[in-house]
Amino acid sequence: MGCPYEGPNVNPVKVAQISQRLLAMGAYEVSLGDTIGLGTTQKTRNLLRVLYDEGVPFNRLALHLHDTFGQALVNTASALELGITSFDSSVAGLGGCPYAKGATGNVATEDLVHFLHGSGLQTGLDLDMLVDIGDWISSALGRENSSRAGRAMTAKKQ
Repeated sequence: MGCPYEGPNVNPVKVAQISQRLLAMGAYEVSLGDTIGLGTTQKTRNLLRVLYDEGVPFNRLALHLHDTFGQALVNTASALELGITSFDSSVAGLGGCPYAKGATGNVATEDLVHFLHGSGLQTGLDLDMLVDIGDWISSALGRENSSRAGRAMTAKKQ
């Protein structure tokens, strides 16, 4: 959707071609990264429609959405509507993109799970346990927890 090397508008046809090549080489799944968080609902839908039209099977795709501009969950919702069911995330929103100044971490696992459960989807994950882990690792690293759901649920416990 956006790339520190190719700019803010990556060509979806090129993404489809690379995805097809990776799958043909034996990759079990291709995780499409929005590593600098420039994705929007429109960009997400457009990318996935092109991939669909180019014959890339959605059951072999995942999305890796950074939350730099707070769009990771709405992009997740758009992708879910189109049939994507695999999403990368990180506890407490840890991470970032070392080669893209200003990019934040992945969508927080706690936020993603809260969203999915609130949408009636089952993940098999224990949200309370994820919140505890996010709070623990954030404290251990001496940084603020980036998960909104994590911060809210931790505050309720105190």
